[in-house]
Amino acid sequence: MKKIVVTGGNGFIGSNLVNFLTKKKYFVINIDKNKYSKGSYLLKNMSKKYYKFYKLDINNKKIFHILKKYKPVAIFNLAAETHVDRSIDAPGNFISSNILGTFNILEQLRNYKKKVNKKIKLIHISTDEVYGDIKKGGRSSEKSPYMPSSPYSASKASSDHLIKSYVRTYNINATISNCCNNYGPGQFPEKLIPTLIFNILNNKPLPIYGKGLNSREWIYVEDHCRGLFDILRKGKSGQSYNIGTGFNITNLNLTKLLLKIARDKKMKISKKVKIQFIKDRPGHDFRYALNSKKIFKELKWKPKKNFESGLNETLSWYIKNYSFFNYFSKKIFFKRLGLKL
Repeated sequence: MKKIVVTGGNGFIGSNLVNFLTKKKYFVINIDKNKYSKGSYLLKNMSKKYYKFYKLDINNKKIFHILKKYKPVAIFNLAAETHVDRSIDAPGNFISSNILGTFNILEQLRNYKKKVNKKIKLIHISTDEVYGDIKKGGRSSEKSPYMPSSPYSASKASSDHLIKSYVRTYNINATISNCCNNYGPGQFPEKLIPTLIFNILNNKPLPIYGKGLNSREWIYVEDHCRGLFDILRKGKSGQSYNIGTGFNITNLNLTKLLLKIARDKKMKISKKVKIQFIKDRPGHDFRYALNSKKIFKELKWKPKKNFESGLNETLSWYIKNYSFFNYFSKKIFFKRLGLKL
């Protein structure tokens, strides 16, 4: 059975990817430091036949020994601090995880290549935010310059540059993916869609930054996992691949659509559940948008999930799995962050 390491496998995208890979009959080694939760809600019933978990920071050099023990065919590096508001309040954590953590993984891979000399591929999961604010009508391609706006996106841009340098200097077999906003089952409650769902279910106002006109491109997490799998199978070392749907929606219209879906489900919605515009965060990018023609053409990948149907399924999942919210401290995930200047 082929083995794959997933760093950050207890995170939202990571745990969905672990499930996806085990269904493909890979044995997955999940490395995660469990900073925010008891563990992964989505992986709590994972069979030992296909899965092993290590509670470990990606800055730890023990990663080399894990590679030597299991000899995986690939590493998916999803371990990262990802919440922009948190990066405004505590940027040091993002430098440590996103830059130094990636550096350590690369160093352990370089050491592994020298001492074990087994073929192994690194797929580094990045973000569309490295490209910065995109004017209406435009879309970022893999050749677009990096223009990060927050400590989060700057730390991810830095890690991308590290990856490319190790490909060129040390001949590490590595590929970068830059994806748009993900949504779906198991997303942490600090993010927009699960926050809105939690508030609908708990008769609370729906907080929207500024005037709600900021635009984001969205992808259902399973579509993202399929894209990452195609990069594993067919992606070329040293290349970057944008993974997007081309579907953009403003935060305000997304909130209105979610309310419509909830009403269509005949949910009882309190009068307290109404849109509440709140103070915007510093340096809030207005629009992200990807040109994903490269992965469409070269790897024959395309998204399958329509946004409205995906949002409907996501709401149903949270209703059915309301206990998911109890995996997290309300103080950590439901307190307003990102106001520090």
